[in-house]
Amino acid sequence: MTDKYMSILQRDQRTKGIEFKVDPAEDHAFPKLSIKLREEVVTMDLGENDFSPAEITGQHLSPTEWRTLMERDDTVMIDARNQYEWELGHFKGALLPPVQNFRELPDWVRCHRAQLEGKKILTYCTGGIRCEKFSGFLIREGFEEVFQLAGGIVSYGRDPDVRGERFAGKCYVFDERIGIEVNRTGDASIISRCSHCGTSCDRYVNCSWSRCNRQYFCCETCEDDAPCYCSRICGEAAVLSFAAQAKGSD
Repeated sequence: MTDKYMSILQRDQRTKGIEFKVDPAEDHAFPKLSIKLREEVVTMDLGENDFSPAEITGQHLSPTEWRTLMERDDTVMIDARNQYEWELGHFKGALLPPVQNFRELPDWVRCHRAQLEGKKILTYCTGGIRCEKFSGFLIREGFEEVFQLAGGIVSYGRDPDVRGERFAGKCYVFDERIGIEVNRTGDASIISRCSHCGTSCDRYVNCSWSRCNRQYFCCETCEDDAPCYCSRICGEAAVLSFAAQAKGSD
């Protein structure tokens, strides 16, 4: 059925040539269709210094080229995703900027310039979209040898030759699955831990404090034991809120 729909899209002049990433899923990964028109998919908030990736971007590397280059001593990898994404999984040895959104990356690069000078810089993200912008930003910052993983982590995990080699954990995705397997070499591992008991865990849940709702790692046992809060502060805030509501209803 998927092949049928893909062939229709490739015949349509409006969608012909677009690279579609297709993954099998047992359940509905997208419960509803949502289409939004935006001037830019992701933004670095550069203001009047903004630019288009169509004008400048890093050199694309195939999965096999990426695997070869990332083994060299004169290269450095940068994860261009947010912290909650790379905490679930990332390439071994990559620099992991502790940013909460994409627009924080420029400041991080400028603060860590010494780590990047004189190196071949490899950037990667989920599907390659953010790296189109990020790699171009690095070139504009004066770095000469900047490369990006074509198709991102998703394509790297699908490649029959590399099979996700040297990727630890899972790849965070923005649908009901949350995380998908990447490393299919037999060396797959879980790199995250339950925030409550510390056991190996790659299970994201939302903080039960409605004003937080942050995703964090929590195993099934800890979730069954009590309402799950990402921190003691959220737990105490929730208790105080419930107490205030109960007093107000008296």
